[in-house]
Amino acid sequence: MKKEKQGKQVQLKEKENKISIHDKIMSIKDDVLNLKSKKAKSKIVKKLTEKTKKIKEEVKKVEVTQNNIKKAKTSKSKKDLDKMYVIPLGGLEEVGKNCTIIQYKDEIIIVDAGAIFPDENLPGIDLVIPDYTFLENNKSKIKGLFVTHGHEDHIGGIPYLYEKIEKDTIIYGGKLTNALIKSKFENFGVKKDLPKMVEVGSRSKVSVGKYFTVEFVKVTHSIADSYSLSVKTPAGHVFLTGDFKIDLTPIDNEKVDFVRLSELGEEGVDLMLSDSTNSEVEGFTPSERSVGDAFRQEFQKATGRIVVAVFASHVHRIQQIIDTAAQFKRKIAIDGRSLLKVFEIAPSVGRLTIPENLLIPISSVDKYDDDKIVILCTGTQGEPLAALSRIAKNMHKHIALREGDTVIISSTPIPGNEKAVSTNINNILKYDVDLVFKKIAGIHVSGHGSKEEQKLMLNLINPKHFMPVHGEYRMLKAHMRSAIETGVPKDKILLTQNGDKIEVTREYAKINGKVNSGEILVDGLGVGDIGSKVIKDRQQLSEDGIVIVAYSIDKNTGKIVSGPEMSTKGFVYYKDSEDTIKEAQDLLDKKISKNETYLGRDWADLKGNVRDLLSRFFYEKLKRNPIILPMLLEI
Repeated sequence: MKKEKQGKQVQLKEKENKISIHDKIMSIKDDVLNLKSKKAKSKIVKKLTEKTKKIKEEVKKVEVTQNNIKKAKTSKSKKDLDKMYVIPLGGLEEVGKNCTIIQYKDEIIIVDAGAIFPDENLPGIDLVIPDYTFLENNKSKIKGLFVTHGHEDHIGGIPYLYEKIEKDTIIYGGKLTNALIKSKFENFGVKKDLPKMVEVGSRSKVSVGKYFTVEFVKVTHSIADSYSLSVKTPAGHVFLTGDFKIDLTPIDNEKVDFVRLSELGEEGVDLMLSDSTNSEVEGFTPSERSVGDAFRQEFQKATGRIVVAVFASHVHRIQQIIDTAAQFKRKIAIDGRSLLKVFEIAPSVGRLTIPENLLIPISSVDKYDDDKIVILCTGTQGEPLAALSRIAKNMHKHIALREGDTVIISSTPIPGNEKAVSTNINNILKYDVDLVFKKIAGIHVSGHGSKEEQKLMLNLINPKHFMPVHGEYRMLKAHMRSAIETGVPKDKILLTQNGDKIEVTREYAKINGKVNSGEILVDGLGVGDIGSKVIKDRQQLSEDGIVIVAYSIDKNTGKIVSGPEMSTKGFVYYKDSEDTIKEAQDLLDKKISKNETYLGRDWADLKGNVRDLLSRFFYEKLKRNPIILPMLLEI
């Protein structure tokens, strides 16, 4: 009420000023009309000049007042703009562990909660997930988890997330996505009290909390039930593409919803987050159907068994392999735990069609003629324990490669896996088999859109601000260049990092702060209990091994009664290095006095001296840095 009253007073004052000026001008006009003589005219002209000068001064004052009012309104308007926040916890400057938070006032939604597999710099680690500390600290504000699709880099962290947030947080996803998430919880040991899962489809709208409206929009990708998300709050409209490609002839005939995408663009999008995976690849990504043609050609040529390695979650690719095997009257044997799980889940939700009597157990392969068999297995990324890796190393229980076999690797290496994949290829080529992989055949296409598809999506959505996501830094940078080419101003593009807090309004988007982010290492049942020190020790063990030095100490006198006894693991072969070990023992005998008393608190000093002496000795002698582990035994 007070603001309205002040506004009316300002308007009334402006009106009075205008009336006053008008009256003065009319008064001068009357004086001119009533001129009777030149003398009078001269006086009036003088009077007119003086009054005009005063009028101009008053007009100037009014204009200054109006400008000040306008500036105050603009400043106040900008200050009072409604704000929402977009916070990526993962997926930036990396390919994996995608997780994005969107916050408005006291409400939060989560988009995806993925994982990433470790590289060789993380020995012994099973999985890497985002740091969920921010969500744990704000769990009462969370209104839902929205999942774009069912790939591991988008759902792999969900069971770990639900150990940190409220268990009744609802999950929204497509039919196959929800089925895969349910299976993941079961593998995690959670079979009862699962989170509620709501199935969505294209154009499904979900309202959560007081402020959020989320709409799912169909896109194509390398897994069924893939969606983009439109997220609206009173503060603005954020659009997330999710993983996508523009496949005009999809295997399941569920096409990209171009109409709805363009409608959302017309409505206005304040910030767009888009998949950057293939931002360095020119042109368009080929349709998944083209892979079916390549499979038929290879099946036509093959005279013996066919081994096909495929991503377990790529149900469209698997469907084409099933159809091709049926066409050539071959049985399919499946090997790989994740693949067997997909063959259990996907048909139950209508995402995989399997002809009757097509599948046989892997143990029954030798009961059929070679030209009647397809072995479908995991291991496209060179995973050490996957089926293809065991086959390549001749360690598989049921399959041994032989002359006449054809091996098809239907994928490309994920960044970081190139060496493992290359090792598998080299091992396979040691057998007299035909090997088919992407470099020499079209048996794989990407599930991510290339440059022109990314530009098409930018044109459809036409965002005010743009934020490339889902990619290494060079990919984000390349996507930024494509956005500029489509007309997005450079100063409207945000290159961000995990943990950045992006403030979004209907007028601007900017980085405004940082939240706790990073990565949590999963090792067996341990989650987050492995730190950089442990990783460093493991790396050191893998590179230079360990030297164990044992002393026996009299518990009464505190004096050394025997030792040093020395053993090594992964450092040197003892029999080949007896002289070096003997020299190290002599050094300790010389430098560590057996006449001194080592009681309780002095043990740390003794251990420190042993470590320092041997570290210097082995580096000078062998240029190696093994872990030195002194062990003191009281007797």
